[in-house]
Amino acid sequence: MKKSKLQKFFEKLADLLHWEKSSKPEVDLSPEIWSELKPFRTPIILTILIELFGTLGYIWIDHFSLLDAIYQTGITFTTVGFGEIAPISPLGRLFTIFLIIAGFAVFSYAVGVLVDVINKGRLIALLKEKRMLYKIARLKNHMVICYHNEYTIDVTKELRAAHIPFVVIDNRDDMEEIAKKYKYPYFVKGDPHTTLSLKKAHLSSAKGVITLSNNTPDNIAVVSSVRLYEKDIKRHPYYILSVAQSDEDIEKLKRLGANEVLSPTKLIAKRMTAVTVDPDVKNILEEFVYSLDTPLDLEEITVSKKSWIAYKKLKEAHLRELFNVTVVGIKEEGGKFIPIPKGDDVIKPGDVLLVIGTAKDMKKARKIIRSTKKPKELDFI
Repeated sequence: MKKSKLQKFFEKLADLLHWEKSSKPEVDLSPEIWSELKPFRTPIILTILIELFGTLGYIWIDHFSLLDAIYQTGITFTTVGFGEIAPISPLGRLFTIFLIIAGFAVFSYAVGVLVDVINKGRLIALLKEKRMLYKIARLKNHMVICYHNEYTIDVTKELRAAHIPFVVIDNRDDMEEIAKKYKYPYFVKGDPHTTLSLKKAHLSSAKGVITLSNNTPDNIAVVSSVRLYEKDIKRHPYYILSVAQSDEDIEKLKRLGANEVLSPTKLIAKRMTAVTVDPDVKNILEEFVYSLDTPLDLEEITVSKKSWIAYKKLKEAHLRELFNVTVVGIKEEGGKFIPIPKGDDVIKPGDVLLVIGTAKDMKKARKIIRSTKKPKELDFI
């Protein structure tokens, strides 16, 4: 049966947007679970064989009906003690004693197998992990956070407050207890840089990755693995955020593909210096820049070479009149920063505009600044 043009269109759209037909995990744990259940095969086979042997024995020795023979074998084999459902001959009673002993032996063996499997804990862990993977598979546009530490605790608090779903990956043995303590609703136990762990975190439908290891090589491994995985599944680039201590490590991570690399020590130093110079700055940082509840956004927008605004004066853009946003600073490509720029300041390609406005207005302004064509609204000004 040939597919219609409409079906083909929706299939292409689904591939483009990475829609999935179902919310199944990318990693199937069924083979591992079945492997853990293998020890139960022998008790089950022995039970079936003894049930079959007992049924045939009662039919042959005391001429029971098929149903009566199955029932008598069952209650004898399980030693429930219901008694005889029909008169049994002396040979039949000897046969019954054999079934009782065989049933007790198989039952003891089965209990031993069950206790051994439970003590190992592997089967229960796999069942819990499978349930978790199915929950993770339902997530869309979530953040994958690699490594648990003091940064992760604070970052996840902010993500929960902003209602952004996230999955934490770490290889600690007590990851389940950590997740309960710090309220990680979704977590994966494993090495974050491995493809297996990234698949378990359902990276294919994630928005981005945050890697927070105190060890730079760990972060390098994660960034490299994510970029390789991204190419394998042929999707648009992930947003990758990382941390590092030295300028060399920051540069290295950026060259490998990290979109943003933060240095906690430098951020703390800058903030402490700002508060020392002007204590009121603390209130501004807490209530405006770092608050999720503020109606205003502070954003950096880079002017491309093809942008219509390139080589124009700031006042010619009419950003405040048209989009109710304000440019409070311009960072030039050479590193020079112009605070509170004037209307006659020329915007050059590569300049980064520091813009303030509401989220709704900022979205419009961002689109206009990055556009290659002059907005039609300016024709009426």
